[in-house]
Amino acid sequence: MKVLVPGALRSYTGELRVRADGDSLAALFDDLERRYPGLRFRVVDEQGELRPNMRLFVNGRGVRDLGYALRPDDFVAVVLALSGG
Repeated sequence: MKVLVPGALRSYTGELRVRADGDSLAALFDDLERRYPGLRFRVVDEQGELRPNMRLFVNGRGVRDLGYALRPDDFVAVVLALSGG
């Protein structure tokens, strides 16, 4: 499937969009980690949870559950949420 990578993580992939495989978001990030070592840790914490500053969208729908099931034709966007005051 196609994965949109935010600018802050492009130092890992070198590209705006990459291809990855997985039947869930967790499996997708495992595949991305194999292809681009270090990327998963920037998105998923040590407890296997999505980091608070990260947002995931599957076909435009916001998802926080890494167990969310994926299909091969899905489009996943990884977005870095900005905060400040």
